[in-house]
Formats: sequence, structure tokens, C-alpha cells
Amino acid sequence: MDTNSNHVFFFDTTLRDGEQSPGCSMTTQEKLTLAHALEDLGVDIIEAGFAMASEGDFAAIATITQAVRKPRIASLARAKTEDIEMAARALQFADRARIHVFLASSDLHLEYKLKISRAEALDLAGESVRMARSLVDDVEFSPEDATRSDRDFLVEMVRIAVEAGATTINMPDTVGYTTPEEYGRMFAEVRERIPAIDAEDIILSSHCHDDLGLAVANSLAAIQNGARQVECTINGIGERAGNAALEEIAAALYVRGDRFGVTTNIKLANLYPTSQVLGQLITFRPSPNKAIVGDNAFAHESGIHQHGMLANPLCYEIMTPSLVGVAKNHLVLGKHSGRAALRNRLEQLGFTLTREELQQTYYRFVALADRKKNIYDQDLVGLLPDQIREKRREPVSELD
Repeated sequence: MDTNSNHVFFFDTTLRDGEQSPGCSMTTQEKLTLAHALEDLGVDIIEAGFAMASEGDFAAIATITQAVRKPRIASLARAKTEDIEMAARALQFADRARIHVFLASSDLHLEYKLKISRAEALDLAGESVRMARSLVDDVEFSPEDATRSDRDFLVEMVRIAVEAGATTINMPDTVGYTTPEEYGRMFAEVRERIPAIDAEDIILSSHCHDDLGLAVANSLAAIQNGARQVECTINGIGERAGNAALEEIAAALYVRGDRFGVTTNIKLANLYPTSQVLGQLITFRPSPNKAIVGDNAFAHESGIHQHGMLANPLCYEIMTPSLVGVAKNHLVLGKHSGRAALRNRLEQLGFTLTREELQQTYYRFVALADRKKNIYDQDLVGLLPDQIREKRREPVSELD
């Protein structure tokens, strides 16, 4: 991988971590469909599954490796011989394979989940990375629950993984516990205390969950402190409250390029289409108020906002809809709308009103909007007096 210090690699785990979300299970063919969309989007690494988890995951990984060639293809593996060997077999046809080994680093996980000592965990980390590296050239290591781990112990585990041959070190906020300041400081400290990371061009990676609604903010903080890979999912799907949303991170890095100063391979115009592909494959679509890809992301109902939008869209939009693949913004007519938006829509429908006619129509419109949640074009036409409807430039049958 090109380790240009100003380039951020996107590691998409929609097919692995994202699929673990209730209602997000996908067949092999559905995974392949999304993998092709991710390839078109410009994703650098696709985590296609967890080979040891099931026959279905193994088959999906193997299928994707043979059909999707541009991104690296990764399989997750626990720090166990059988997991690592299974991952290698699933990845055998990949042009560029990555085994992603993870092992808990927090005392909570070591004591209650794995029931092993710190010393045993350190030995296991080194052994598993060395084994994975003997099978593939590209090995990622993740100290699970890194943000709740003792910092000295975390640094030692990362150091051992680097010495064993890990090419990427991912420090996940597994349970969405940390804050941007804390997470960024962790990356800065690990880089400072392990000089080999910068000297040997080891990529540091973030992986954040959204339990406190901070996944994207934490991911951006990691990037500001040296992370050059970001792990995320389309629409932010994933365990519990989900993962950091790929589309939000990509848009933030672009819109606030003045602050982040990094490049990516993401084709922003494919963000919305890829979101739509995923929504068709799983059981739900993004919330309407979801940033970037939600139905309301470029919708405006407030009269003040609508007036500003009609004057100059930049008044209330920090990016154009077309930037992320949305066809256009739209002014939603409701009880908060003003005269400017109403006049604009009526003119689009073929009606030009005098100031007095607009005023009278607006009063009737507000009264209707107080009673009705959704206002349609037919409703607007119905508010007009007969003599105005007769002056319409186009037949009513051609209404949108």
C-alpha cells in the first residue's frame, strides 16, 4: 500500500461488522452485489466476512475474492490457529489478501471473556500475527476494546504485533466508549512510544462504534492524530448502535479539507447510490434525517431556509446534492414554509400570481398545512380560485 502520510485508506466492514446488525444478514449473491458497489465507490479494503464464523461467510469471502479485484479483500480471524488457516483458505484466490487478527487487550475482556493473563495475551498476539504473516503479506492486528485497556499494556501489545510483522494496527473503540479528545490522544501516544510505526510505515487504523453517537467524530480525531486507515460501514450499520458511517467521514474529509488536509480514493458521487444499494439488500433504509444519504438531508421546509435557498443554495447547504450523488435538493412545503417557496412551486406548476393573489393563497395554504402533514401539488392547485387555475400555462394532468 502507498503509505503517503496525507492519504487515508477506507476499510469497509459493511459485509462483516455491518452484517452483524439485526436485519442486515445478506446472502452470498447479495454480498457480491454490494462488494461491486463498494469497488465502484473507491473503497480500498473490503472486509468480506469472518471465514471461521460459518460456511456462508467462507463462501462469500471466496466468491468476492474471485470477482472483485481492485480493493484488498480481508477476512477477520481470532488469534487462533484454526481461524487464521480458515481465513487464508478463503482468501487464496485474492489478488491482494489481508488477514485481520484480533485479540482482546482490556482486563475486562481478558478476565471474563478469554480467561487468560496479560502475559498469555501478549504471547498469543505475537504468535498469531507471525502465523498470519507466514500465510499472507498483509496482516492487520486489532487489540479489541483498546479504548478501555490499560495504556501501558496496550502499547506493549501493539509493539509485539508490529515486531511480529503486522502491517496495519487497528485500535478499535469496540463499545463506543471513548471521546474524540481521548481517542486522538491514544493514537498520538502510541505513535510516540513506538517509533517503529512511523519508521516502518505501519498504518494506524480507527474502528469506532456509535453507542454514544460519537463514532464519526472519534474517527476524525484519529485521522487528525495520525490514523491513515478508517474502518466504517455504509449507512453506519453494525453491532448495537452501529459503526462510523463511511459516507459521513468521506464527506467531512472533503467539505472540511481545509482542516484535515488528506486525500482519499472515495468517489463522492457514488455515496448515495451505494447507500441505496444497501437499503435494497437489507430490511431497512437510513433514517430520513440521516446525514448525507437520508431523504431529508437536502430537504428544506422552514420559510427562512427556503427563502435563503432560493436566493443562493449555499445559504443553507454546505455541499451540493450532486456532490454525493443525490439528484437535487427539494423545498418541502409545510406549515413552516413561507411565501417565497409557495410562489416558487406554483410557478413551477405553471401559475403566476399577483401579490394579492399570493397572499390570499398563502393564508389558505397555512390553514391546510396545520391540518395535513404532507402537502402535494394537487393540494396546492386546489387552493387556487377557478380563474387562476384557468390561466395555467400547462394542463393540470401534467402535474408531477
